[in-house]
Amino acid sequence: MFLHEIFKTEKMKKALLCLALTAALLPLLRAQTATQLRVYQIFQQKCASCHDHASPEAGLDLEGAGATEAARAQSVYNNLYLKTPANTYAAGKGYKYIYPGRPDRSFLFRKINNGLETTIQLHAQEMQPMPADNQPALTDVEKELIRQWVLYGAPATGEVVSEALLTNYYNNGGLRAFPAGAPEAPAPDEGFQLKMGPFYLPPGGELEYFLKHELDLPENLEVTRLEIMMGSYSHHFIIYDFMPGGSTGIPAGYRLNADHSNISLVAAVQESIDLDLPKGTAFPWDKDLVLDLNSHYINYSSVLPYQAEAYVNIYTQPHGTAIQEMHTQLIPNYNIPIPNNGDLITHSQTININFGEIFVWGIMGHTHKYGTGYKVFKRLPGGQKGELIYDASCPLGIPGCVSPFFNYQHIPMRYFSPLAPLTIDSNHGLIQEATWMNDGPASVNFGPTSNDEMMVMVAMFTTDTTGLVNAVSTPADRLAPVQVIPNPVLDGAYFHLDPGIRGATLSVYDSSGRRVGAPEAITDQTYYFERKNLPAGLYIYRITDRDGRWATGKMILR
Repeated sequence: MFLHEIFKTEKMKKALLCLALTAALLPLLRAQTATQLRVYQIFQQKCASCHDHASPEAGLDLEGAGATEAARAQSVYNNLYLKTPANTYAAGKGYKYIYPGRPDRSFLFRKINNGLETTIQLHAQEMQPMPADNQPALTDVEKELIRQWVLYGAPATGEVVSEALLTNYYNNGGLRAFPAGAPEAPAPDEGFQLKMGPFYLPPGGELEYFLKHELDLPENLEVTRLEIMMGSYSHHFIIYDFMPGGSTGIPAGYRLNADHSNISLVAAVQESIDLDLPKGTAFPWDKDLVLDLNSHYINYSSVLPYQAEAYVNIYTQPHGTAIQEMHTQLIPNYNIPIPNNGDLITHSQTININFGEIFVWGIMGHTHKYGTGYKVFKRLPGGQKGELIYDASCPLGIPGCVSPFFNYQHIPMRYFSPLAPLTIDSNHGLIQEATWMNDGPASVNFGPTSNDEMMVMVAMFTTDTTGLVNAVSTPADRLAPVQVIPNPVLDGAYFHLDPGIRGATLSVYDSSGRRVGAPEAITDQTYYFERKNLPAGLYIYRITDRDGRWATGKMILR
């Protein structure tokens, strides 16, 4: 009897515990609802009155058939995923109701967008937006959830984005990579604009995504200029292109895995930059070319979510116009063990790939946060270091600066004008060398996140100069890059300006784009910025001269 009562008591305790756990986990279980099911639920609340199963408007059934919600959701998914719209204009453009990875080509998102994505505008022949005026409107969070689902490849299962994070961003405020909205795109007769994003980072979060992007060009063309724009929290942006057939099997939508077995490099940068190729050179792009975009963002805010985006303005000319083709080569050194002993660690790599004679336009290095220096030397026939041709601690990457200072977040590209001849073979070539000081919690090696390290060289070159006028032009509105020492900043920092800059002002902005303090006049080549009472965090500086030319960059206050 006693044992029986104990048994009943234990059963009751277990039952109560089960109820308590269920109550505690219910919000979590709701938060982890498959994104596809949440999208279906939004359709039921806002769209199914017109697009029901019995008499769907325009033949679009958003209610679905089935005995359970899951079955009806799957039915609607089958009606949408890669299905051609009934609208003849949309069908003619190659749109699908849901085009995985491409909100701009997803007819259903285009119809419900209503200003959320400013780069997407409905054509008159796509008819009116959804829902109809007499129906409940979708909230920004609901539209964003659908956009994110598409951007992540519109999977049938799994939670691809936190709805709570989106709600926090839209309802409580968040940071934007582009507070003023999308940058202006080229005129249609000059080129076009690509966009990667948005994706969202929680406070203190970090994400690096790859995204396959089908260009669907009307004809073969040449690219003469890449204007790459990213937010202040961006770590890097890279454009790859797949070799013919190389994108086969690569899934649509954001992915964490590079999955690069058949690609080449177009451009890799660490901050917004205007790659205006030397006159007479270009990247040839086939009309069937597929790109792979790579964006890496770190949210430096400890309290606010972040909306990460990147844009590329691509300027083109007819195929066959350029005299010489521009090539880009990424050369990594994967073997860089860096112990966390606080000592200065140096790794070098001999680059003797058999390129033969090339003509270099640009060189840039890349490390992560423990990096203290990066250099490139010419290699002598005996294997020794020769001339130092690139120093990332100097403005413009040109060796010999008076006050070298290495900032891994702003590693410069060095441009050569005229293009620099260089032989790379078994006896000649380059040596890349980097140094690190790891005072972190663990030893590190080569890896993709900011807690790993890297050692990478990017070189842009032609294989011939016949017919070229070897001039490299700086965009008319740009100043030479500015050096900030020290950075990170404690009490203050010195801004070192190019000697040709006169009558300039310095403006400083916080991470949300608000200017802090009044613009400060710069009267000399070296200017001291006093921190005063500014709190720790990431800040953006902008220097503007009396002719309206400008330079911008980041500084971290600690």
